[in-house]
Amino acid sequence: MKKVAVILSGCGVFDGSEIYETVITLLALDSHDAQYQCFAPNTPQLHVIDHLKGDIAVGETRNVLVEAARLARGEIKDLADLNEKEFDAIIFPGGFGAAKNLSDFAVNGASMVINLQVKAAARAFALAKKPAGYICIAPTLIAGIYEHGAECTIGNDPDTAAAINTMGAKHINCEVDDVVIDEKNKIVSTPAYMLAERISEAAAGIEKLVGSVLNMTDAK
Repeated sequence: MKKVAVILSGCGVFDGSEIYETVITLLALDSHDAQYQCFAPNTPQLHVIDHLKGDIAVGETRNVLVEAARLARGEIKDLADLNEKEFDAIIFPGGFGAAKNLSDFAVNGASMVINLQVKAAARAFALAKKPAGYICIAPTLIAGIYEHGAECTIGNDPDTAAAINTMGAKHINCEVDDVVIDEKNKIVSTPAYMLAERISEAAAGIEKLVGSVLNMTDAK
């Protein structure tokens, strides 16, 4: 049975992992009879967003791992404990946490810095030639992990696409229900809620991504 590491960034679209994207990813993995283990960095969130009002919750702090545990039903491990050798692939759901807690892309754009544990984990899979899936805004991480020219998509947002290209990856426009596959680097990406207007649209691309990532685990 194939085993996939899923990297979360909190819980909630505006300051953590996008809940629908994460659940769809886990459901798709399970539907393919693949095992998964969720991980998250044991670090403070950039900030906390009141998801009802959309405002920053002043004076409130939360931990990425503790919040992500809500989404994983408590079945989650510290990212520091991730051993690439125990897994066949890695997947990063989206949500602004990917650009706030896994990196600082939301603040610094093309000058982003990736969390050191996140980068080390993702690089381990890249160097081992194991496939990886990046969903929604998470593909912004790719330029900091792979060699120059790695192909990916966040959909068609021109500013985000330009930042990805500036950082050294190659952005390819993509429809919401499709994926971009970089065969050389074994990367699959999909826009999900960068474009989706309904959950079924996000699901179509994510399910295709999961299937593509799992198929790549068979490639030598």
